[in-house]
Amino acid sequence: MSLFKSNPAAAPGSASRLTIPATVEQVLLAVSLLWALTANRFFFSAALKGRSFDDPSAWGFAAAMVVLVLALHLFLLALVANRWTVKPLLVVLIITTAFASWFMQAFGVYLDPTMVRNTLRTDPAEASELISAALLLHVLIYAGLPLLLLWRVRIVNRPWRRAVLVRLGLIVVAVLAMVASVMAVFQPFSSLMRNHKEIRYLITPSNYVWSLGSTLAAEARGAAKPRQAVGLDAAAGPSWAGRTKPKVVVMVIGETARAANWGLNGYARQTTPQLAEIAAQPGSSLISFRDVQACGTNTETSLPCMFSAIGRRDYDEARIRGTDSLLHIVARAGVGVQWRDNQSGCKGVCDGLPNDAVSKVNAPGLCEGERCLDEGLIADLDGRLSEVVAGFKPGAAPQFWLMHQLGNHGPSYFRRYPPAFKRFVPACEKDDLRLCSKEEIANAYDNALLYTDHVLASLIAKLKSRAAEVDTVLLYVSDHGESLGENGLFLHGIPYAIAPDVQTRVPMLMWASSSFANSTGLDWDCLRGRAAQTPATPVSHDHLFHTLMGLLDVRSTLLEPSLDLAGQCRVPGNGAVLK
Repeated sequence: MSLFKSNPAAAPGSASRLTIPATVEQVLLAVSLLWALTANRFFFSAALKGRSFDDPSAWGFAAAMVVLVLALHLFLLALVANRWTVKPLLVVLIITTAFASWFMQAFGVYLDPTMVRNTLRTDPAEASELISAALLLHVLIYAGLPLLLLWRVRIVNRPWRRAVLVRLGLIVVAVLAMVASVMAVFQPFSSLMRNHKEIRYLITPSNYVWSLGSTLAAEARGAAKPRQAVGLDAAAGPSWAGRTKPKVVVMVIGETARAANWGLNGYARQTTPQLAEIAAQPGSSLISFRDVQACGTNTETSLPCMFSAIGRRDYDEARIRGTDSLLHIVARAGVGVQWRDNQSGCKGVCDGLPNDAVSKVNAPGLCEGERCLDEGLIADLDGRLSEVVAGFKPGAAPQFWLMHQLGNHGPSYFRRYPPAFKRFVPACEKDDLRLCSKEEIANAYDNALLYTDHVLASLIAKLKSRAAEVDTVLLYVSDHGESLGENGLFLHGIPYAIAPDVQTRVPMLMWASSSFANSTGLDWDCLRGRAAQTPATPVSHDHLFHTLMGLLDVRSTLLEPSLDLAGQCRVPGNGAVLK
């Protein structure tokens, strides 16, 4: 018997006993009830938060929410399912819903359009780390068993006129049930939806269906029109003409490093020992910014935002994705831009510009298949610097090299560092974080930070060794933070409005070679004081566009001097000498 075709009337005998006769409407009701009772625990938990079941009204509110979820999905299914489409449609939805409910319950994620977009663009290596025995068991129970029953169902055919009337009646009943359930608890429900709009992205499977449709529609609109050029007036600044040696601005984009666990920020553990040693040297140019706010809680949001002139303060996703990034703008002015990736891509910010992947460089001993350690980002740095020095001519444009880390991408933190950095033990060495204690998870996460510390310190050492030949500056900042089990949340991607600080506060640092400040007129002591203070408006990803424009000395009307972190510390001809 095919799972995808309605069965004709069974012949008398044993064959009829192997099937369950049911109308389309009965199947839709059964599946809607299944989802209400098994796939929406996270939604009910959020909706009933703060309510005591000693209060009879809490029971009434809970019942109304169950009816609302059941009626909503019954209504939506009734609009699209018929006797030809019901089985293939439900097969897809039942399997997808089982996966979705597991990830929501295991990690506390919300399936909003941003999360769905992030999921669609996750590379296979990342996705494979999320597959676990617990996930497979969950899918086997919550998808396998319903599909087994669905396979046995024999759809009962009706005359088309009666079928239309029954379907219209079902739609009307579903709508009335939704209205009645909302009106019965209107005041608490309206308050819940007004104060916690994000909760609608917990109603499964309507959440991911809506978010997927919204994402695909937005991307179709974006694909239908070319990226809008901005910063057309971008031009070389006056310092370019006077340069007597190359200038290279290196930016390392961290992944999932949270400020709360960053040793330079005062974390109880020293997770940045090598950077701390550099910072402690007399006259060190290493500066750590302590209170930095990310633009998003996932890479898909943060990367385009942090390289946009719009930023979080005037956040408009369509504008950010539909206009040139900082990289396009400075390249137009003549800057040599190169993106190197050890993650899931640049999310559009480097489209059409030179870029490569660490896996293609294939540094010896650092790669296993398509997954590489972050030292691969800098494996050929000496050679790249030598090429710049050899090809330099007075007045040449600066180089802007970007390195996108794998960093602390979860849940497999233990895969992000080599064995030598397994210092905090016992460390979680499982892909399923639920099988580890919070201490083991934190240990593995902190070990990954130790490795990032090593990568950055090694990068600084390489740049410092070429200080006589090249003026260099390094800027490191993470794209977003991470939850490690606080309040039952893991990983990242919570809607920004309700995201905890550990997902929105990130580490950031700057370092410059000995002659960089003199050649750019930058007073490093002033900048160090700027980093140490706690301003009314904290440092954020919004500062990156303008600060990098300043470091590269690219002039444009897009540049806002107040957002250039070094702007007030730049005195031409009077820069601080760095050691």
